[in-house]
Amino acid sequence: MSSGETTLELIRIFVLLVGAAALVTILARRIRLPYTVALVAAGLVTGAFVQPLKVAITPELVLVVLLPALIFEASYQTDFSKLRPSIAGVFLLAGPGVFVSAALIAAALHFGAGLPAPQAFVVGAMLSATDPAAVIATFKRLGSPRRLSTLVEAESVFNDGTGIVVFAIAAAYVTRPVGPMEIGFTFVSVALVSTALGAVAGYAASRILPSVGDHLIEISLSVVLAYGTYLAADAFHQSGVIATAVAGIVLGNYGRSRGLSPKTEEALDTVWEFVAFLATAFVFLVVGFAIPVHSLVTVAVPIAWAIVAALAGRAFIVYGLLGGWRLVRRAWRRRSVAAAKSRPRGVAKPARPADEGDLPFEWLHVVFWAGLRGAVSTALALSLPNDFPNRAQLQAITFGVVLFTLIIQATTAEVVVGRWGRKGKPTAARRAAASAPTPEPVPSGAGEPSSEPTS
Repeated sequence: MSSGETTLELIRIFVLLVGAAALVTILARRIRLPYTVALVAAGLVTGAFVQPLKVAITPELVLVVLLPALIFEASYQTDFSKLRPSIAGVFLLAGPGVFVSAALIAAALHFGAGLPAPQAFVVGAMLSATDPAAVIATFKRLGSPRRLSTLVEAESVFNDGTGIVVFAIAAAYVTRPVGPMEIGFTFVSVALVSTALGAVAGYAASRILPSVGDHLIEISLSVVLAYGTYLAADAFHQSGVIATAVAGIVLGNYGRSRGLSPKTEEALDTVWEFVAFLATAFVFLVVGFAIPVHSLVTVAVPIAWAIVAALAGRAFIVYGLLGGWRLVRRAWRRRSVAAAKSRPRGVAKPARPADEGDLPFEWLHVVFWAGLRGAVSTALALSLPNDFPNRAQLQAITFGVVLFTLIIQATTAEVVVGRWGRKGKPTAARRAAASAPTPEPVPSGAGEPSSEPTS
């Protein structure tokens, strides 16, 4: 096939995928099914019976072409003022939580399914990256609190970055011994360097964009920022996901405050929302194309062990780490309030921590169920070299867990979000304020003016 025919074939495939994504999404909305699940199902059916694609499904297609768009759009739309009260929780979920999840899945596969420990840890690393796209769509449909949606989205953005770093370390461990000190140093150094790279790129873009004055050029520069940051970090063997995420957060918060025009903001929001929709649709169609269902039957037992471990690890991370942080924060707030009340009259009281910092316990159930696996896990499985030990089995286990989370968790996300994710219970301060009697209005002409009730 000549280069011209190849180009024409790629254009045909692109148009076919866009049309298929639109039609499947419309159908999914009519039957109230998460469109990501419908897209995966369409990809599975098409890949098993029709196989129309003549282009190989490579990990680069997901990791380099589609993932930067998803990461940048999510991070650009992240309101740091909403994220700030939950930043410690995001750190716990996307930092130590990744290692805990990978270790528990590895232990289950090693002791339960007899998989060699290094290979089991590779599977754990591939399954440590979350993909809550279906849950995020449910948040938007049900009108969930913005801070809950921001927490889940931010965890996914940074979780993808740290998960890919852990996977690289785990894959290297299979071929050569890696000590704990080297693992820790590699992880920390990659995270810090990637964060610094993304912050510098985002800062530079935030200074340049407001002075351009042409929204078309500004959109073009935002594309360069999203993909250029990813490619630059990857060229220096750093985390492109972390760098792109930080660049998006800086542009979306500092860049907006620098004075992006309303026309530019509207254009950026619209264009990146469209790009993210296409990328999401393509990602889940590709996930369906890439998973050979027939290969999952032979590894049903290891898949079952991995699913149980993934759920147990998610429960420990959310209810143990995140729930523990929530209790510590509440205890610190109670102590601060008690100390403030015990101060003598006339002594200034310290500012009370904002009630927004409280994380309603009900939200933990939503965060637990939002730990789906998807595109990143599939792409990492596809990226295993052809000569990687036990490659087919490791891929099949990963694909099986991805399918379970998408089919079971994504389809029941509306029930979970509808029950626990609409809004949290009022904090103690708000309950007290709501139950306090309203002061009687002071008649006009009375000695002292009336004071408004404290909210």
